[in-house]
Amino acid sequence: MNTIKVLAVLAGLVAFSGCSSFKAQRVDEAKADEKAMEITDNWVDGDTIRVISGSMKQVYAHKRFQEFKARFSAKRIKVFVGEIRNNTSESYFPVKDLEDALLEQMSNSDEFTLIDASRRDSLLKEITYQNDGMVDSAQAKKVGRQSGADVMIFGDINMKPETRDGKTIKTYTVNLRLTEIQSSEEICRTREKINKYSEGGAKW
Repeated sequence: MNTIKVLAVLAGLVAFSGCSSFKAQRVDEAKADEKAMEITDNWVDGDTIRVISGSMKQVYAHKRFQEFKARFSAKRIKVFVGEIRNNTSESYFPVKDLEDALLEQMSNSDEFTLIDASRRDSLLKEITYQNDGMVDSAQAKKVGRQSGADVMIFGDINMKPETRDGKTIKTYTVNLRLTEIQSSEEICRTREKINKYSEGGAKW
């Protein structure tokens, strides 16, 4: 066997060995979060779950929120999520995932009714279409019947890194504010932190 053939065989064995060492498996959220810490010090799904759960607990326990809610004893508070700003240097930060987790928590809550502000233009077009004579007037939805939100949620995400001798700690801070629309008064605000410590540099 000549040198070229030997090298080709060896290359094939190395490639096969590399492929055969790969292994994938499904894991639950807790295990996925644990494994993520072995791969990266970036924000992961487990961080989103912790921050949103902690933030909502703060909202429910806040004295001014309890006072505000008392004015809506016979109904839920109508809310929509405004802008949540990513102030970190990480352009990949999953703001949309954070918003979706917040919306899910509120949707499952007995305290809130979500107003889909982001889809209002589409809803208005459909209502206009229904009232242009294209739909039976008895079934057409009427303009001016949409619900108005009582409160809005705004947020900011910040991250401060500290690095020395190959060791890094990243402190993520997520601030949410619940504001009454009619008065523009702040009802309450929450602040949740996630600290990420790593050594030797992240693998991603």
